[in-house]
Amino acid sequence: MHIGSARWIQLVIGIIGMVAIANLQYGWTLFVNPIDSKFHWGKATIQVAFTLFVLAETWLVPVEGYLVDRFGPRLLVAIGGILVGVAWWINAEASTLFTLYLGGLVGGVGAGIVYGTSVGNALKWFPERRGLATGLTAAAFGAGSALTVVPIANLINSRGYETAFLYFGLGQGLVVILCALVLRAPRHDEVPAVVTSKVGQSQRDFTPIEMLKTPVFWLLYVMMTMLATGGLLATAQLGPIAADYKVAGVPVSLLGITMAALPFALSLDRILNGLTRPFFGWVSDHVGRENTMLIAFGLEGLGILLLITFAHIPVLFVLCSGLVFFAWGEIYSLFPAMCGDLFGRKFATANYGLLYTAKGTASLLVPVGNLVKTATGSWMPIFVLAIAFDWIGGLLAFVVLKPLRRRWVARHMATPDSAAAPTASIRT
Repeated sequence: MHIGSARWIQLVIGIIGMVAIANLQYGWTLFVNPIDSKFHWGKATIQVAFTLFVLAETWLVPVEGYLVDRFGPRLLVAIGGILVGVAWWINAEASTLFTLYLGGLVGGVGAGIVYGTSVGNALKWFPERRGLATGLTAAAFGAGSALTVVPIANLINSRGYETAFLYFGLGQGLVVILCALVLRAPRHDEVPAVVTSKVGQSQRDFTPIEMLKTPVFWLLYVMMTMLATGGLLATAQLGPIAADYKVAGVPVSLLGITMAALPFALSLDRILNGLTRPFFGWVSDHVGRENTMLIAFGLEGLGILLLITFAHIPVLFVLCSGLVFFAWGEIYSLFPAMCGDLFGRKFATANYGLLYTAKGTASLLVPVGNLVKTATGSWMPIFVLAIAFDWIGGLLAFVVLKPLRRRWVARHMATPDSAAAPTASIRT
């Protein structure tokens, strides 16, 4: 098979796998209120399951990434598909909080395997287009649930959330298993031998242990934690926020479409959250990662400010939530691309897995959001913190990360001009 065809096929298969697991995170908010209505456990208590899901999805990715880098993606992703189906079956049958939490943990492990492997494979197959390739892959996770948000909501309303968990969980798991049969790592002759990216890239493959000893990794980790916090709060709390502002069921008409505000917002959010990842990834390939971060992070802070200000107006609730998701999703293309640029391709899955645990750290604030809201009666304190994180993250990218990366490039990297030389080839 032609080299170009092989790697684009691998990218598409990774994208399909990501679409299949998207609802484990982005569809969760639809289940919170129905579960609470049935068992009266309290929303904050139920949201612990979401936190456990994100923790398992993120904190185990380095281990899963190491196994993928060592043994290849096929077996690991097949196991992930099985876990995805089992997790939502557990959720469907859960009659205790312990069982619900178990479903979150199992689903997190399965989703983490698929997510880490797909992004790592994109980094390996497309060293010269890391921003675009990881953006397209991550877009599937951000926008993959857009097509099923309304069907899930309808199925919950007509047949109960248990049936929705069961049907969609088993279907998603099966799709992942089929994708696993095709996924593989590139051979030596199947990726470009010369770096042509306009972004400086590593001549050396850093092992995970070596990477952890570098200050630039920890700067990236702190930044990603801050940026993930705001987005996760919006993702998990959008349903409760809409209910509190009494806009969830209010019809909204936009672009010739009329739909209740909450499912409309969720559908639009998923689409924009997907589109932003390849868009900003492509932009960063051309104008630099840090410049792109400054723009995108600043835009997210503005979006959150507008959302909390105008959430009581149904049409503005939909539009402002869309802006938040558009400006948030790019972290899942910019940070893996940056990680691959700095630390090389050979251990890309495990290395980004370590950085991706920042999402798990950020998820610890999700249940805190409900607790603070209950104590203060307002969402404002949480969103003020999220806005501050966004704007500080943008400044760190431009003022601190950019000069630090420049010095790093001088010591360890091939510059765009020298990338054409034989010494700039990426080792496998």
